[in-house]
Formats: sequence, structure tokens, C-alpha cells
Amino acid sequence: MPGRTCALILLLVCTGAASEVIHEGSEQPYAVRITQGQSLREALNTATPIRQDGKRFHAYTAWSVDWNFWWHSDASGRCRITRVRTRLAWTIQLPQLEGGTSAQRAQFQRYVQALRQHEQGHMQWGRKAARAIDQGIAALPEAPSCTALEHGANALGRRVLAEHVAGEREYDRSTSYGATQGAQLGH
Repeated sequence: MPGRTCALILLLVCTGAASEVIHEGSEQPYAVRITQGQSLREALNTATPIRQDGKRFHAYTAWSVDWNFWWHSDASGRCRITRVRTRLAWTIQLPQLEGGTSAQRAQFQRYVQALRQHEQGHMQWGRKAARAIDQGIAALPEAPSCTALEHGANALGRRVLAEHVAGEREYDRSTSYGATQGAQLGH
């Protein structure tokens, strides 16, 4: 059965300087073929393409935030933000089971549902980062020069992004990579 790719594009418009957050992403399933006598855990560990820091994971969410902004400079050289566009790009990898017994398929469905819930938590960190960057840049006060405004806007974006990446790491630690949310398999 071929993999399925889903895409979602959502546009949100905020107040203040004209601003928008664009969400673009897809789910990218990978096939898990289970053979007779093989446990679900063995099949998942064999099939997963996801490896990070020498560990195997059965699901993964990657997101990135990019921002652009436009400004207006008055006759004295003072500069203010007039428009912001922030883009959240994301990909979620989840397993897709092929074969298995009815008990394995039921166990898999419970497991992948918990994995999806955990991965949606990762997506929340990306959404919050994109929104905070977009709103933060749009709300920046006028600056004495466009160079100063540009440096301030980019510094704000990098700082907010770093804070949200750190929060996402803590999310993984606090949920034991989704285990406390039910994303665990029996031995």
C-alpha cells in the first residue's frame, strides 16, 4: 500500500502592523511490515527511519520557523515595521502498519494514536513559536534606523525560537518521549 502525504496550509492574520503566519506541512508515513512470529516492537524498530543521537524513535516531528518583515523609513531616518510574514514548515513521520494479527493491529492503533497525540504536542511548540515571533516583530517600536530595527527584529526572532526549542526538549523529557501519554508498547 503506497504511503499517503497530507498537506495543510492555514493563513492567520493578526492586528497591528500587517502580519500573517503561514502553516505548511505534511504527514509522511513509513511502512511497517510485520512478519509472522515478529513482535510489534521488533517490526517498528526494524522499519523506523528515525534515528537521533544513536536512538531509534517511532515518530518524529520536525518544524522550522522563518520570518520576513517590511518597514517604512520617514524623512528623519526613523524606521517602523509595516508588515510581517512568518512561516511555520513542519513534517510529522508516523508508522503505518501492514499485516499483523488482529491483536497486533489493535495494539498498533492504540500506540499510533498516542504517538500522534505526542507529536501534536511538538507541533504546538512550533505554532507558539511562529505566533510569538510574528506578533513580537509586528509590535516592535519605531527605531532610530532601519538597520537597528532589522537587528532588533532578527534578534527577537532568534531568541523566541531558541526559547521554544528548549521548551520542546523539556516537553520530551517531561513526557518520557510520549510514554506518559500512552505511547509505549508492552515487552
